[in-house]
Amino acid sequence: MSKDIKIKKGLDIKLVGEAEKTLAEAPKSRTYVIKPSDFHLVTPKMLFKEGASLKAGEPLFFAKKDESIKFVSPVSGTLTEIKRGAKRVITHLVIEADGKDTTVEFPTLDVATANAEAIKARMLESGLWPFIKQRPYDIIASTKTTPDAIFISGHNSAPLAPDYNFSLKGKEAYIQAAITALSKLTSGKIYLGVAKAADSVFANISEVEMHTVSGPHPSGNVGTQINKIAPINKGETVWTIAPENLAIIGELFLTGKFNPERVISVAGSGVKAPKYYRTKIGAEVSTFAYSAGVEGDNVRMISGNVLTGAQVAADGHLGYYHNEFTVIPEGDDYELFGWNKPVFNKISSSRALTFSWLFPNKKYDLDTNTNGEHRAFVVTGNYEEVFPLDIYPLQLLKACMVQDLDAMEALGMYEVAPEDFALTEFVCVSKQPHQAIIRKGLDLMHAEIG
Repeated sequence: MSKDIKIKKGLDIKLVGEAEKTLAEAPKSRTYVIKPSDFHLVTPKMLFKEGASLKAGEPLFFAKKDESIKFVSPVSGTLTEIKRGAKRVITHLVIEADGKDTTVEFPTLDVATANAEAIKARMLESGLWPFIKQRPYDIIASTKTTPDAIFISGHNSAPLAPDYNFSLKGKEAYIQAAITALSKLTSGKIYLGVAKAADSVFANISEVEMHTVSGPHPSGNVGTQINKIAPINKGETVWTIAPENLAIIGELFLTGKFNPERVISVAGSGVKAPKYYRTKIGAEVSTFAYSAGVEGDNVRMISGNVLTGAQVAADGHLGYYHNEFTVIPEGDDYELFGWNKPVFNKISSSRALTFSWLFPNKKYDLDTNTNGEHRAFVVTGNYEEVFPLDIYPLQLLKACMVQDLDAMEALGMYEVAPEDFALTEFVCVSKQPHQAIIRKGLDLMHAEIG
């Protein structure tokens, strides 16, 4: 089997405002927030009450369905507020940092000689386990299952995505330690997808089967690489993990300290000086957004990328799994007869009255306008043009909407995640919320099949 993966179907959304490869220290955040909603299907059980003093790496809560899975504080300080929503569901845990960086310390672990039980126990007690996702269902990995394989995508093809070769430079030893440890938790291989690069931080990584990935987005999605390397069948389970989280895992094994550091890209046309910032999980976005120079009031701030990220307010906080912060104009204006005239300043996969295909390297200043309203599905063939997985996207979406479990199984639901449908949602002339539809379908399968 070829170790080169060449993706032909897809769409590169090239936006202005790419982060300059310059690293700055973000001002220290006064508060940090952990949102249980970042951990899908996890019901939190608190270990502390408001006013409790915490160390960095100290467990805040555990998962109700599996008490061994713990979620820890990113910094030392005081748990000042437990915000609740409808039915008293916990929505935010607010930690006021004390600036001391007092950390829970664990004994270092020699991952080369440690057995699987010791590695697993250390990851659970130190709060590292939530970094591991599983497919099917795209949720935190079950502690009771041994994965058939582990997939890591070292190539990020999303719009304005951070360059791993810059953001992870100097953390190669931590990444290798994490991979060595994880290799003992699977009965199969660890697959690593990377882009061609002379100075790749993954060049000397061992104990993986490396694949070179090329082509338009979503070539960097781990779901695309799973589909091209080893598609998931019914009854199989694979784990996925992001490279930036490998660095955190490896650092804990080698130093005994939980360091939730993030080197994030702050990018987009709404940023005056886009570049990289060193911050921490859950930090206030204002600490790096305004340092980079957010321009104008009528902008949308997004924790994550423009296709899959979450909108945050100016006083919001960085998402638990995000390594990108994007600012683009708010699309609250409408063009008269915009559907019936030539379009030169927008990206489209269609050639009907659009001309972006003539300028493949042009960068665009796009806003959040959806350019249309929600309507019934229209069969256009646009989805298949940007969807590289060997799956019928429209049929799978419809099976999810009518809750046909048999059809969902037959159409490949076990190997997809919402992010795999971000591009089909982008090109959808019907303005259907594809990612939300897939998420509901996965939740239904998890509840009915398990």
